[in-house]
Order: sequence, then C-alpha cells, then structure tokens
Amino acid sequence: MESFINRRTIRKYKQEDIPQEKIDMLLFQASRAATMGNMQLYSVVVTRSEEMKEKLSPLHFGQPMVKGAPVVLTFCADFNRFTKWCEQRNADAGYDNLLSFMNAASDTLLYVQAFCTLAEEAGYGTCYLGTTLYNPQGIIDLLKLPKLTFPIATITVGVPDECPEQPDRLPHLAYIHEETYHDYTPNQLDIIYYFKEQLEENQKFVEINKKENLAQVFTDCRYTRKDNVAMSEGMLQTLKNQGFLNMV
Repeated sequence: MESFINRRTIRKYKQEDIPQEKIDMLLFQASRAATMGNMQLYSVVVTRSEEMKEKLSPLHFGQPMVKGAPVVLTFCADFNRFTKWCEQRNADAGYDNLLSFMNAASDTLLYVQAFCTLAEEAGYGTCYLGTTLYNPQGIIDLLKLPKLTFPIATITVGVPDECPEQPDRLPHLAYIHEETYHDYTPNQLDIIYYFKEQLEENQKFVEINKKENLAQVFTDCRYTRKDNVAMSEGMLQTLKNQGFLNMV
C-alpha cells in the first residue's frame, strides 16, 4: 500500500477540531481488527479537555503532542468488561493472570494499529507515545481505570501541521527469517546497521553524547539498564495492583 509506505509520525497539529462522530466512526471501523477469541479485550479513553491534557502531559514526560493535539486516545488492555459479563452469567472467569494480560495487550495493539492506519487514510496525523508503559500507575489513577485493565498505548490525533522527513528503517534482511530464526553474524550486523550508523544526525548524537558509537547512545543515554529495571519493577507492581498476576 503506497500510502502506508509513505506514512510518518506527526507531532504538530493544526488548531482544528476533529468531530466526535468522526473519531467514533474510526474507532468503530478499527474494531474489525483481529481479536483473541472474538472477545475484543480493549477499551479506549478519549481525552479532549484541556484540563485532562494538562494532567496527562507530565505522565508522558511533557511531550508537547499531548497538549497540542485536539484528541488524545489512551488504549487499554481490558479484561474487566469480559470478566464482569462472565460473572453476571454465573461463569467462572479465570482471567486474572499474566497470560490473560498478554492476550488483552495483543488485542489492544492490533486495535491501535488498525485505528492509526484508518485515521491516517482519512487525512489525520498520529503519534504513538511509548511513554504509556513508563508511567502506567499514574495513568491508571488519572483515568480511573478499574482492576483488570492496563494502559498499553497513547495516540495523539489531529490535522497535520508538518510534513517531517521519514525516519530510517532497517533493511528487510534484518527482520525476515525463512522457515526458522537465523541468528546474526558480526558481518551481517555490520551490514544491517551500516546505514543507520552513517546518518549524519546519528553521528551527531554520538558526538554530542561523547560516545564511541550509536549503540552506546541507546544503552547509556536513551534506554539505560537502570531505567529499564526501575520501570520494569513499577510495571510488575502495577500489574499486581490491577489483578493480572494471580498464579494460584
């Protein structure tokens, strides 16, 4: 699909509202995405008010898209709805565990991608905020998410007010494996990452951060072991709080 090949993340939006019925229609159309057991294990919280965006912003480390977009969507893994339906029908719901969380998270991400593709085809720009998983408890508290729900992704949506350059992507040989997984040789890794390492902007990152190479920028500056461990501990505690770690 040519339009998808040309897609790019949009972080700046025109001060132009998106009608609620348009957002509702896109969210409904996206529900045709694949789903585990046809259970649709997701919910989405639509944020439009400036007050709520102001409160969401620090939970996403102040990224300007949160307050700059007309609509902010928080997509949540949701086994709350299905569990309550089962209990109301005198059915024993056993969905308070890690596998159920993974199923609901997978459902949610499929729904997210379907929505983004549809929104972009309709002429809107979107930005995926990976910070949702960094601060799940704060988002849960603010959006009043019940047990057996968990925020998975946040998407900002609006009419584009920019046309940025597309970021680089790895060549297809980096991620396509025929029949079985074939691990990478040092030479293959050199080839796969050559273009990314040679980009002027990435070489500037190395210089600015006083590192030997781009890999060290990722490991020492952007996504550090210390931060990953700390946020993993927070995520595990939040999963427990939300009722997803019952191993009995």
